[in-house]
Amino acid sequence: MAEIISKLINEFNLKAFQVENTVKLIDDGNTIPFIARYRKEMTGELDDQVLRELHERLVYLRNLESRKEEVKRLIDEQGKLTEQIEKALINASTLQEIDDIYRPYRPKRRTRATIAKEKGLEPLAKIIFDQEPLNASVEDIAKTFINSEKEVNSIDDALKGAMDIIAEEISDNAQYRKDIRKLFVDLGIVVSKAKKSEEDSVYRMYYNFSESVAKIARHRVLAINRGEKEDFLQVKLEVPADRVISYLKGKCIKKPLVPTSKYVEMALEDSYERLIFPSVERDVRNELTELSQEQAMKVFALNLKNLLLQPPVKGRTVMGLDPAYRTGCKIAVVDDTGKVLDTTVVYPTPPQNKVDEAKKVLINLINNHKVDLISIGNGTASKESEIFVADLIKELDRKIYYMVVSESGASVYSASKLAAEEFPQFDVSLRSAVSIARRLQDPLAELVKIDPKAIGVGQYQHDMNQKRLGESLKGVVEDCVNSVGVDLNTASMSLLSYISGINSTVAKNIVEYRETLGRFKRREELKKVKKLGGKAYEQCAGFLRIPDGENVLDNTSVHPESYDAAKKLIESMGFTLEDVKHKKLSELKAEVDKRGRDKVANDIGVGIPTLQDILNEILKPGRDPRDELPKPILLTDVLDIEDLRPGMELTGTVRNVADFGAFVDIGVHQDGLVHISQLSDKYVRNPMDIVSVGDIVKVRVLEVDAVRKRISLSMKSG
Repeated sequence: MAEIISKLINEFNLKAFQVENTVKLIDDGNTIPFIARYRKEMTGELDDQVLRELHERLVYLRNLESRKEEVKRLIDEQGKLTEQIEKALINASTLQEIDDIYRPYRPKRRTRATIAKEKGLEPLAKIIFDQEPLNASVEDIAKTFINSEKEVNSIDDALKGAMDIIAEEISDNAQYRKDIRKLFVDLGIVVSKAKKSEEDSVYRMYYNFSESVAKIARHRVLAINRGEKEDFLQVKLEVPADRVISYLKGKCIKKPLVPTSKYVEMALEDSYERLIFPSVERDVRNELTELSQEQAMKVFALNLKNLLLQPPVKGRTVMGLDPAYRTGCKIAVVDDTGKVLDTTVVYPTPPQNKVDEAKKVLINLINNHKVDLISIGNGTASKESEIFVADLIKELDRKIYYMVVSESGASVYSASKLAAEEFPQFDVSLRSAVSIARRLQDPLAELVKIDPKAIGVGQYQHDMNQKRLGESLKGVVEDCVNSVGVDLNTASMSLLSYISGINSTVAKNIVEYRETLGRFKRREELKKVKKLGGKAYEQCAGFLRIPDGENVLDNTSVHPESYDAAKKLIESMGFTLEDVKHKKLSELKAEVDKRGRDKVANDIGVGIPTLQDILNEILKPGRDPRDELPKPILLTDVLDIEDLRPGMELTGTVRNVADFGAFVDIGVHQDGLVHISQLSDKYVRNPMDIVSVGDIVKVRVLEVDAVRKRISLSMKSG
């Protein structure tokens, strides 16, 4: 374990106490959100992202050690464990290296080499591979191994069998494979060709494509893989074979002038072409794919985080509109708490085109329920619905806005068991309209009901390791939900299940407790919830808010374990909990600074980071960190792609970020692309250094292709 701790310290460039304490906290069953928020003194204020990466690496290194022990045992059971193998296992730093070491000892299917060994040709292979001076010719020695019973009928049969054994031995050498793999990475070129050059596809740019293994962009690897999977591309690695053969000669041919060396040379050439190249090519492509998937997962995770933390539109009654053609537009009106007030279906789009009738219905709903905003899903018939809504707004006496929201995953949610339990009285399409309305009111609370993979802010997510992707995105959702906190008395089961320490069973029990006994008045009541034990209470309490509770601290992220410290702080500065409740602590921060933070922290028995957190929370009880972000752009009129002209300057919202640029919603049905080369006047290595999902940005139209529905944008200054 000490070795793992040492590796983590070096890899993450952290202090020993940070890693040691973090590992202990994880092993003691603490969640990442809890450690990040409430154990800052122990971790040196590591954030949730670093903690998750450290945790993942810890798991990998522990699996690595476990695999080393397993391989050591398996080789030892064969009676073949040597000091050299033990040392190689100790020094192995990847699972690939361990597999290479184990390769010669792994039970094999029958190969040409194993068949040759069955024929008794292993001694001949050793004589040839040792390359020692001989008393007779190689052929004469080979002649002594002829055995018709074992199907060795000629000198040629004997020599071929011996060379098969040598070829496999060379191929199984762990050091050779490691060095050759590096040659493939340093010198290899990824080449893709069209399988059907006459057939157009989205992979056309890869019909005659090549790029070095060392430099190929990660998103291109995934695109090529998909093109190959869909049978549009043929993909291979091209490597200078002479360099690899030269390397193998240097390793295997000890005495070039000895007659046996020419047979070793033939064996090593066969080994490379038949055994090493296909295997190492597969290894390198798998590694490229894994690295590309990891990069894509990071992009997906960051996009998802920024999407989930979009500022909510609070205190507004919203009409959700799920557009469609033949089946009509489904409408749901929800109040400022998300409660459904009314639903209907209207037919303003083709083929019915009942525009006037639809307007009357919606105007009545808007006036009856005092609707402030209309949230339009961006799916089928979205553009026609947006035009209809923009015209409708012009006829209203009251000021009302609309916004087009992503409906990715809305259909998945609508057809789910969860949606059926939440809205048993509605059909699938009306549930979708409710979801579209609520996404504008509180993106986080609504989007947690959907599998993160279905939210649509990633690249090639269907091509990735689904288990790994699911774990990664679940972690993002957990961090977002816990960083914002949830109202214990109104949070859905879905939202509660992402809270630190709470699983789906406990979340269900919390909802049942509310329904049976009414609202929670104090956090301590959580201890009465079935299956919510002491450890779970410790993990979850600080993330659950009670806005109108008996104790104002229950409406902050101050953890119950720090209540005494918080009260000491408040009282020592001459204030009361009532002052906290009514936000009358304007002088508190100045007074703390005047006395000195070190002294105040020491007096109340906490560290500086916890003091800072307590201060932030009691100054703004019920604070939502999302409120400090730029508000979404609300619209009253509609733009069409035909209205766009090169040079036009517009304001838009970043909807997705990829390795090659950012997609920006500028108010037309099709998002525009700001290519990585157009994101800034300076060189941009990673688009996420410049923009994030949800950012409000100013863009200039570069080019519009209305037929292919492509819009090129720029964020450069001129």
